[in-house]
Amino acid sequence: AETNAETLAAQFIIDEETFKKQIVAFRHLELKKKTLSPALPHNGEGDRAASFSTTNTPDGLPITGEMSEGQRGSGSSIHFHTAPQPLFHKNFDLVSQEFHRLMDEGYKICIFADSEKQIARLQNIFEEQAKTEADAIHFYPVNKAIHEGFIDHTLKLCFFTDHQIFDRFHKYNLKSDKAHRGKVALTLKEIQQFEIGDYVVHIDHGVGRFGGLVRVPQGDVMQEMIKITYQHEDTVYVSIHALHKISKYKGKEGEPPRLNKIGGGAWERMKERVKTKVKDIARDLIQLYAARLKEKGFAYSKDSYMQHELEASFVYEDTPDQLKATQDVKADMEKARPMDRLVCGDVGFGKTEVAIRAAFKAATDGKQVAVMVPTTVLAYQHYKTFSSRLKEFPVRVEYLTRARSAKDAKEVLDDLKEGKVDIIIGTHKLIGKQVKFKDLGLLIIDEEQKFGVSTKEKLRAMKVNVDTLTMTATPIPRTLQFSLMGARDLSIIQTPPPNRYPIQTEIHTFSPEIFADAINFEMSRNGQVFIVNNKISNLRELEDMIHKYVPDARVCVGHGQMNPQELEKVILDFMNYDYDVMLSTTIVENGIDVPNANTIIINSAQNYGLSDIHQMRGRVGRGNRKAFCYLIAPPLAALSDVTRRRLQAVENFSDLGSGIHIAMQDLDIRGAGNMLGAEQSGFITDLGYETYQKILNEAVAELKENEFTELFADDKDEEGRISGEKFVAETNVESDIPAFFPEEYVPSSPERMGLYRELDTLTSPKQLEDYKKRLIDRFGQIPDVGESLLTVMPVKWTAQRLGIEKVALKMGRMILYFASEDAYFQSRAFEKVLVYIASHGRGCTFRDGDRKSLLIKGINTMEEALSVLEAMEGKK
Repeated sequence: AETNAETLAAQFIIDEETFKKQIVAFRHLELKKKTLSPALPHNGEGDRAASFSTTNTPDGLPITGEMSEGQRGSGSSIHFHTAPQPLFHKNFDLVSQEFHRLMDEGYKICIFADSEKQIARLQNIFEEQAKTEADAIHFYPVNKAIHEGFIDHTLKLCFFTDHQIFDRFHKYNLKSDKAHRGKVALTLKEIQQFEIGDYVVHIDHGVGRFGGLVRVPQGDVMQEMIKITYQHEDTVYVSIHALHKISKYKGKEGEPPRLNKIGGGAWERMKERVKTKVKDIARDLIQLYAARLKEKGFAYSKDSYMQHELEASFVYEDTPDQLKATQDVKADMEKARPMDRLVCGDVGFGKTEVAIRAAFKAATDGKQVAVMVPTTVLAYQHYKTFSSRLKEFPVRVEYLTRARSAKDAKEVLDDLKEGKVDIIIGTHKLIGKQVKFKDLGLLIIDEEQKFGVSTKEKLRAMKVNVDTLTMTATPIPRTLQFSLMGARDLSIIQTPPPNRYPIQTEIHTFSPEIFADAINFEMSRNGQVFIVNNKISNLRELEDMIHKYVPDARVCVGHGQMNPQELEKVILDFMNYDYDVMLSTTIVENGIDVPNANTIIINSAQNYGLSDIHQMRGRVGRGNRKAFCYLIAPPLAALSDVTRRRLQAVENFSDLGSGIHIAMQDLDIRGAGNMLGAEQSGFITDLGYETYQKILNEAVAELKENEFTELFADDKDEEGRISGEKFVAETNVESDIPAFFPEEYVPSSPERMGLYRELDTLTSPKQLEDYKKRLIDRFGQIPDVGESLLTVMPVKWTAQRLGIEKVALKMGRMILYFASEDAYFQSRAFEKVLVYIASHGRGCTFRDGDRKSLLIKGINTMEEALSVLEAMEGKK
């Protein structure tokens, strides 16, 4: 706060010096508050008057500007006239009334929030409440959070917090850097370190071995490069500016890949062969996408006052990913074409809240919403959640499962047909012939992978003109690949909620002692245990074993063949802590939310799929305690390769938010397959996953440009290019100007490699600025060679916009190599180059050969190169 005193003082329109003094005083009070009596006297107006004596300030700073040198050594007193922020309990009439009173008395109101969205919500609410200009509430927004709000009666300043106004829990801001997050990289797991000897794939040369970071002479200077070894010990040195061309090889586990031969042509032929096959798949997908574009759906209106109220009433703070997913879904709904979005997020990461907001948006526009779930238990759980969240709003929520009586079901169906039910939640009964909607607008499918083929066919017919939102923790490979290829929109929620810990996952062979130890430990901390067994026939045997080894454990049994009402009672009793252990089949996989259950034992884990195990593991660890998952299986040596890899994947990917990575591993184990048929592909084994993705993206871009130009005509810019497409896919920079992080600045080689990889993924000046700040924070002032390295990124971005394929900076000269296609030389980008040449003719030489280029002399630093390119673009 001290460093920003000038800015804050200006924002609050008070004297800067007074503000600084107040901050110092508050800091001193914080240091001394433990010595204060807990019962501070209050004056009649609720002010908190604090006073204490001190002989010196710990940091040598004056407590107030009025103290003299002599006073500092003797006792001195500080008096504060502050009051805590009033409690409003989301009552905005009360908020408005209190704010008007404070404004009339000359107080300035500052509202602190670490989300701009919250500030916008408050502004919208106040604007809708104000009937005249006199009713308007004026406050100063501060985009930072403080833990509790207060009023300073001396300065007549109110420092209020959004979370207290909305009556929400406050947590300290997540450490994930929102600006740095950028796009979510859909890889098997972000590789932070390459080990020497690892298999890597270079997009131009193929599969080789990583040889580490090495210094290589470039002219008179040394540059840091990546060493990759190929067949016959041939070596390629890759510039640290081209790290995006390298990815860690991820193919079939246990089978080392064959190293490629440099210059043999086999790698290029394989890439072309794969691209041809991928195009066949992508062509059909683009046609499906085209059919979607032609369909006319319902365009929902912008967020209403009630929508803001609902979102603001969420008792937790949205995680960045959750907020992004919500915005994506609502933006899709406001478009005229039908939405088809997949939201992928781990169990308990807030997918249901996204669904509630989407459902409410549809309901407020007079449309009906169907929420389809795989189990009766989950349907009931969602019904309770939706009803609880929407109880203050004029929306009717119902559910339809086999657990409802025939009379209740008929009444719900009749009301649904007449439009009296806004949101219906149910199992596959929702696609029955007797279910008729008056005006269905949104279909929400939870855990799509649980539904069979016939169910999905009926859903497909049902959702022709209806917006569709699909939610899952671990999408099946085909669904995931469908989204990766752009035939379906994808949002990923990877940020865990606060105070959540990864679930410790271990593989064990069957032993009564394992069960006894796990149950006893959990009971010792007053927790509860799930035990999952896939056969109903031996549930009673397991129950007897638990009673024998843990006699004091209260055990209940639940499975799908029980009467629905009886099963519901067992689950509710377990949730109410009437039992310590719930022994069941996989019915616990969906819908049971017991924050007190923090251990799960999955018997015969080898019989379950990756998605199933991950879902069941997600039933525990939903509170703020360390949770445990024990996978009971035969010895790994006795299992098949695929089964062993599946169990090891679950054990390895136990981090929060790892559902997407498990799905990627599943995609890798089972193969991506043909999205529109049953054939499996070996593309990933040949190329590695990331290289396969790059080729797939190239294939889709080529199809858009060449075969489907009419379909994407609306997406073209003034250059006649598809939106987002450039004349140059990427710009390479070659230089003899030293540009790297020296060892004395970043001593660790893996650390430098990670920094180079991170730098290579940046896409905007804002991201670069944030990267630079983190670098200074961690390692100190950046040396000159490091500054040159950072300047390479804007050089690449500017050159790419100008249609320059390669920038060569050597011996004080810069050579720019232009895009080769004819259309480029009629473009506005090349026109800018010609304008520059005309005004700087003496220092420029245009070369009109097979590969057109421009030579510019007198360029000795990376900064000079950037300055010339910016002048060429017209920025200088």
